[in-house]
Amino acid sequence: MSENKQETLTSFQSITGIDDVGEAFSHLEAADWNLVEALSRVIPHEDAPLTSPHPILLPEQPVRNPVESTNGFRPPGYDEMPGTSNASAFFAAALQNQNQNLNLNQPHIQQRFPTSQLLAQLTSSINLDPASSQNNNQNVITFNIHFNQQLYQLRLPSEATVEQLKRKIFAETSVPVCRQAIRGWPPSKASDAQQLGTRLCNLDLSPENELILVDLTEDGFMDTEQDEVAQRVDKDFTIFIQFESDPPLTLSLPGRMTVQEVKMNVFDIKSIPVRHQEWTGWPNGCDNDTTLAQSGIGLSHRFAVRSTERTAPTNSNQHNAFDVVTVDSESSTDEFEDATDFNNAEYIFTDSPPAQPPNRHLIPNDTDDEISGSTQFVENYKARYGEPCPEFFVGSLENAKQLACLRSAKERKLLAIYLHHGKSILINVFCDQLMKHESIIQTFKEKFVLYGWDMTYESNKDMFLSSLTACVSSNASLTARNIKLDKLPAIMLVGKSRQLGSNCEVLSVIHGNIGLDDLLSRLIETCEMFEEQLQVEIRQEDERAARDQVKAEQDMAYQETLQADMAKDAAKRQKEAAQLAERKRMESERAEEDARRESIRLVAQQSLPQEPSEQETGTSKIRVRKPTGDFLERRFFTNNNLQDLLNFVTANGFLIEEYKLISSWPRRDLTAIESSQTLESLKLYPQETVILEER
Repeated sequence: MSENKQETLTSFQSITGIDDVGEAFSHLEAADWNLVEALSRVIPHEDAPLTSPHPILLPEQPVRNPVESTNGFRPPGYDEMPGTSNASAFFAAALQNQNQNLNLNQPHIQQRFPTSQLLAQLTSSINLDPASSQNNNQNVITFNIHFNQQLYQLRLPSEATVEQLKRKIFAETSVPVCRQAIRGWPPSKASDAQQLGTRLCNLDLSPENELILVDLTEDGFMDTEQDEVAQRVDKDFTIFIQFESDPPLTLSLPGRMTVQEVKMNVFDIKSIPVRHQEWTGWPNGCDNDTTLAQSGIGLSHRFAVRSTERTAPTNSNQHNAFDVVTVDSESSTDEFEDATDFNNAEYIFTDSPPAQPPNRHLIPNDTDDEISGSTQFVENYKARYGEPCPEFFVGSLENAKQLACLRSAKERKLLAIYLHHGKSILINVFCDQLMKHESIIQTFKEKFVLYGWDMTYESNKDMFLSSLTACVSSNASLTARNIKLDKLPAIMLVGKSRQLGSNCEVLSVIHGNIGLDDLLSRLIETCEMFEEQLQVEIRQEDERAARDQVKAEQDMAYQETLQADMAKDAAKRQKEAAQLAERKRMESERAEEDARRESIRLVAQQSLPQEPSEQETGTSKIRVRKPTGDFLERRFFTNNNLQDLLNFVTANGFLIEEYKLISSWPRRDLTAIESSQTLESLKLYPQETVILEER
């Protein structure tokens, strides 16, 4: 086997008649470059005769499903082949092309033999070894298809088309081609990748590529996509943004951030207004409300951003360089997208129309922001149409909406958006007559917050529509976009109530081709309808306010009672603390006093002389009667002094400072006598009884 894969591929195409290299390559790849097996996959084994000058009769074999046998690919013209067996006739035609090389015209071929023998003869000189050539692998592209939390690895030649890739994906995943949305193409080639006929070699692919397959339904993504989004919403996405002249920018953003918020971040950092940002790299199907998690980009993704502000066409010869964005009025509002405010791989934008005469517009072309545009609108409106004129709100549309709609039900008003257009033939009558009428001016002042904008220039119109989408809804923006020139100027009445949901909605659109009475009637009718819707909300607010008032009064009474109880508890605790402190003080003093008394008693006890025995002479026996009637008794020597007797009394716990010692006869207070006198001199012998009395 000296031939390489290229020879095998050439032989397979020659036998089967498949001119498409990519499709032929896919069949051989599925058969691991076994030519016999690849031919068996493409051509079912049947018993039908082969249409040939020298017919070859094949044995009868069961018919296989073409989809199964071709791995999702079918040979060109398979269904159009004549005869009872399309595959057999197709094979016969292929064999006719090979008769000369394989000597099928010889008589010995005109016999019945198995298909395997025929194929063996057809491939006897062909190299079936896929490893025999390594150079051919350089043209093979590997795709890792992520779908339903599984990975499918597919390999196709670089000459294959996107359609062939999708057919092979269908063979592996059973997702029909019409429902396949593939994400992960190189940003610069995302547009080309949407064309089924684009060859893979033209998509700037690497040898191995990671792609995400999404199964689409008529209503959008299936539940598997929703699960994937739920897993990605809390992850951080790292996006690399390349600019034309500025250094690249790297941002780390949460998955819940929307495309609009990404653009605003770029505006904050690079000062490129959103309407002038031309993005390349967003997958198809994204819009300003799409989050990064929903967009299908990887956790790390690259974009290119170009500013269109300095490249806008300046003359009529340049108009053909761009396609004008159109919106089908019958299209779903969920699919609405502001073309100049969102850019993807197929970015298209509108160029500015020829400049209007200076006296036709109220906001100059290419106004930078809403606030300056609103200020110029009011100034130019007053200068052109004079007084009296309605009181227009000056500021952004978001601030006007907050002033009108984001208030309590009693204070809430309708937001009236006046849309002006300098080309309209109705503006002079509408502004000079209707908008100057006292009843109209008074109605706007009392019932509405009036916001004005000039849609003469396309750039200003796009800025307003983008703001209207963000502040109100895409439905409101679509409504404003679809108002025809012959109906402008117009007034959009926007309101918010619980019956309308949590968001603001357009209640009515009043076109400029209307009379004064009809205009006033429409304004009043819309106000009455809106106020009727608010009545339920106002009643609920009143009931809630009454409940809150009762609750507040109850809370106040509870707080007062609580404060009184707390004051009582504090006073009680303070009194108890004082009593405890007093007890501790008294106990401390008592302890000190007991210690002092004990000290005096011990000193007195230690000072007592030794008591004489009964046999000794010159002694005196003294009995001391305590206040309780009990007696203390001790013997002393007659020459002991009175202090010794007093110490004896003290040693028994009766301090002299608290008690008096009285002799019975003559009655005298011994504690008042000089204590150094002896007992003998005091006639307190041979025995004597003395009495203790409290002082």
